[in-house]
Amino acid sequence: MAGGTLLLGAVGTYVINARLRRHTHGMNATELSRMHDYHQAALHAVREGLLMLDGQYRVALINDGGRELLGVGDAGDADLIGRSVADLGLPAPLTGALLSSQPRVDEVHLTASRVLVVNTSPVSGGERRGTVVTLRDVTELQSLMGELDSERGFTQALRSQAHEAANRLHTVVSLIELGRAEEAVEFATAELELAQALTDQVVAAVSEPVLAALLLGKTAQANERGVELVVSADSRLDDGLLEGLSARDLVTVLGNLIDNAVDAAQGSAGARVTVTAYAEGAELVLRVSDTGAGVDPAHADLVFQRGYSTKPAGPGGRGLGLALVRQAVTRHEGALTVAEAEEGGAVFEVRLPLRSAVGGGG
Repeated sequence: MAGGTLLLGAVGTYVINARLRRHTHGMNATELSRMHDYHQAALHAVREGLLMLDGQYRVALINDGGRELLGVGDAGDADLIGRSVADLGLPAPLTGALLSSQPRVDEVHLTASRVLVVNTSPVSGGERRGTVVTLRDVTELQSLMGELDSERGFTQALRSQAHEAANRLHTVVSLIELGRAEEAVEFATAELELAQALTDQVVAAVSEPVLAALLLGKTAQANERGVELVVSADSRLDDGLLEGLSARDLVTVLGNLIDNAVDAAQGSAGARVTVTAYAEGAELVLRVSDTGAGVDPAHADLVFQRGYSTKPAGPGGRGLGLALVRQAVTRHEGALTVAEAEEGGAVFEVRLPLRSAVGGGG
């Protein structure tokens, strides 16, 4: 009996040991302890977000970067482990990406204050064991890309203006060579007055330098695409009035609204985009209308979601501009609406609180 018991114990020990080694990939206790230390050090050292979900889409592991990027709790908050992704309060598109069984590669998603690049990959090994999610913060990069696009647009506008100026100069020179000096002076003066009139109109309506420069650049870009960009006579923004608002956010909001309006108006009869900017009480009002096809009332809320667009997708994707606008407006606790214009097309209106300014009516 003692021998049988000893043999049974030895067989049981061998089976248990083999099972443990199979589950621990052949590592002993010392190696497991060292691996755990490395795991914890790497988890807290990585600045990118790392999120691991189990087979039921519950949080199995999340690092400090993931908590910060998703805004779902402090580093010491252990209550997050075991919660379903659907209960984290994330935006619906991001939640859908995390709950998807299909891998996602470099998808751009927006939270309340960040622009994230999300990658998901299922854990290999027979049955569904879970999903590994990596998160990268590209908020600053996206802002810089927007500024770069604006600078590129300004450069193209300047190149176009230089080309037009060369044509006008050739015309003036030819008129002088033909002995028609008075007509040459009249032609040159008319062109200068036209350009100066546009600048004076914009600066008189919007003396805030950042927005004035943006409007002048967008006007040239729109003209290149056959769209007339008009600053409404109701516009009135004095320099210093927008001290409580970030210049970058203002460029993001107004620049994307104008780009969207120009895209919508291009090709329509009498293509025109009208921009109105003024202070009303303690609010900044930015209104952009176009002569395009308008927005279906059923899609009034969808147009502000990332990825939604009625235009063909380009190399960089579509549907991000208006989502960035809504993100910036939400960050400033403002309001964003879209309606149908009286003469057709769409009207996008943004209202942002002026915390450090007292505005006049418009």
